[in-house]
Amino acid sequence: MEGKVLGMDKKRWKFTIKRIIFCTIGAAIIAFNIKSFVRTGGLFPGGFNGLTLLIQQSLSNYFNINIGFSLIYIPVNMIPMYIGIKYLGRRFTIYSIYVILLSSFLVDIIPDIIITYDKLLICIFGGLLNGLAVFLCLVVGASAGGTDFVSIFMSERRGVDAWNYILLANVVMLTVAGVLFGFDRAMYSVIFQYCNTQIIQALFKRYRKHTLFIITDKPMSVYGKIKEITNHDATLFRGKGCYQGADRNMLFSVVSSDEVDHVIASIREIDPKAFINVIKTEQLTGKFYKRPHD
Repeated sequence: MEGKVLGMDKKRWKFTIKRIIFCTIGAAIIAFNIKSFVRTGGLFPGGFNGLTLLIQQSLSNYFNINIGFSLIYIPVNMIPMYIGIKYLGRRFTIYSIYVILLSSFLVDIIPDIIITYDKLLICIFGGLLNGLAVFLCLVVGASAGGTDFVSIFMSERRGVDAWNYILLANVVMLTVAGVLFGFDRAMYSVIFQYCNTQIIQALFKRYRKHTLFIITDKPMSVYGKIKEITNHDATLFRGKGCYQGADRNMLFSVVSSDEVDHVIASIREIDPKAFINVIKTEQLTGKFYKRPHD
């Protein structure tokens, strides 16, 4: 028993170290991206980063007031931080605050780094880089702050797809940016945001679902493994194979997309002859277990 506890503690410490490393790299990439791509192209990347840059540039251009990035970015994140602490989990919020603080201070500290002046290249590679940074944070149970808190809260706690609301807010922000600084910059910012969103959707699978149809001679053992890995239930159907007329057992279960490979590998260990059909689930209603943020 003691060895099992020590093993769990060791695993927890390894994950904690991994979390810190990934969040640090993610924050550094966000800051580097702002100082190299975003500011060079004069972009407004959406979310609270874009809002902060819009406020910062408006104060500088129209009121001759120069304020550091962190002095704006941290205060505008206060309400999302509160939402995170109250509803999304203490550790999740603490690591997210770490990303917010580190990235904002790095933006103020590191010098401007000009890689290219080509705006299209800036939009594409800046968007991809920003998406990678956000993914690194999400994959270890943290966020890059701002709208990430809001979207996770709305989807998990209220059952509402927050994307349309965030999109509307970004449209308003880009409209204001277009009026103040030119619509060419606003339109280039849309390309940046699109690339950012695509890389996150391609890499981060927590909120996507897949349906498994499993024909197996060991249904209860397979179900036990699905339950152990995902905490999801399954439904057992009994029937006959049309070719041989033999009795067949088919399990039906829906799991998160990031769990599919692990589940399939575990099923193969139990029943190497199992027939598994995996289908992308477009829409799901009813009760579905979601791993809580710690």
